[in-house]
Amino acid sequence: MPLPMIWFDFGGVLSPPLDDLYDAYHRKTGIPPACLQAAMKEVASEMGVPTLAPIETAALTEAEWGSRLRRVLTARHPGLDLGRARLETFGEQWFDGVTANPVMVCALRYARDNGFRVGILSNNVVEWEPYWTAIVAPAGEVDCLIDSCKAGVRKPDPAIFDLAAKTAGAAPEDCVLVDDLAENCAAARGQGWRTVHFRDNHQALNDLRQLTGLPSIL
Repeated sequence: MPLPMIWFDFGGVLSPPLDDLYDAYHRKTGIPPACLQAAMKEVASEMGVPTLAPIETAALTEAEWGSRLRRVLTARHPGLDLGRARLETFGEQWFDGVTANPVMVCALRYARDNGFRVGILSNNVVEWEPYWTAIVAPAGEVDCLIDSCKAGVRKPDPAIFDLAAKTAGAAPEDCVLVDDLAENCAAARGQGWRTVHFRDNHQALNDLRQLTGLPSIL
């Protein structure tokens, strides 16, 4: 029986927790996380899609999306100072100063060194590629990268899991997803994958070891 292929999410798994990233962006720009998240949701709702789908499927460019965010924030919060926010080039400011989650980067390398195939399965944005790939560079090479903005479909759409398995030449039952969002894990299981719902490093590594037989690195 072949070793499973382990797919790592980027945001919230290989990167710091998303709440930490929103807090960091708040410090950089003065925009409270709740205000930013509500604006993102409104921009998406205008298009009838989930919150980050407009840019994670490249339906909007980063500049178009940022301009719409600025319009919504200005309308919703007329007293909010947006002078420090570079919304039209959002990714550069969002990722500035961000470093990878060292434990999960180590886990990816360790899995590869122990004979497992590894991949990154991420909802991401065309214009953000230089930033997020630099963050995960310490993980080294992966066997397969599936990026929503290039695939035209995003998690939790079942199609992206089918695409990932097909691209990797792996059977669904031989794919394991490590993801911080329960809805993504549920969708992957619906396509025959096994999953680790990432909540913290220690828990995720224990679950991954039990699921795949990956030797313990704790």
